[in-house]
Amino acid sequence: MRRLVSKEEEAKNKKRNQIILGFFLVLVLILSSVSFALQGGLGSSNTGQDNTQGNEVEYNGFKFINQNGLWILGNYVFRYLPTEVESLGTGINPISNYQGKPVYVYSEDEDATIDLVVDLGTVAQRIQKACPEGVICSAELPVKTCNDNFIIIKEDTENSITQENNCVFIKGQKDELAKLVDAFLFKILEIK
Repeated sequence: MRRLVSKEEEAKNKKRNQIILGFFLVLVLILSSVSFALQGGLGSSNTGQDNTQGNEVEYNGFKFINQNGLWILGNYVFRYLPTEVESLGTGINPISNYQGKPVYVYSEDEDATIDLVVDLGTVAQRIQKACPEGVICSAELPVKTCNDNFIIIKEDTENSITQENNCVFIKGQKDELAKLVDAFLFKILEIK
C-alpha cells in the first residue's frame, strides 16, 4: 500500500528531484568537456597525428569531432552531422535570443529533450519543463504561451520546424525528433 504524502512533502520531493536532475545534466556537460579536452591533448601530443582518421568532419567552416558516437563542436554536442539532417525552418531566432533567459520546454520525446537541454543549457539562464496553454498537463508544470521562450517538441506525421512569436514548434515522427532537434540547433547556431 502506498504511503500518503502531503502536498508540501510532495512539492519538496519534486523540487529535490529537479535539482538532482539539473545537477546531473550540468555534471554530464562538464565531464564531457573535460574528457574532450584531455583526449584531444593526449591524441595530439602522444601520437603526433592530427586526429583526422574519420574522427573529424568539417562543414561550412565548422569542425565536428566524433567522440563515442556523438559529434562535438566546442561546447555543443550533437547526435547527427549537419549533412545528416533536413534543412527545415525559416525565420528561426538565433541563439542570442536564448542567452541569459529562461527557456521553457514541452516535449513528447525524452531523448530530444535531453539533447536540447544539454546544448541550450550552456547559454540559457535555465531550462524548465512547461505546459502549453490549452494542453492538459501535470498540475506542477507552469502554463506558458508564445510570449515566453517556449520550445514545443511533438509527434506528427510530417517533419517541420516553425516559429510563432517566441514559440518554436519541432514536429515529426517519434524516431525523427532527436534529429529534428539537432536540425533546430544547427539553425539557431547558424551552422546550416
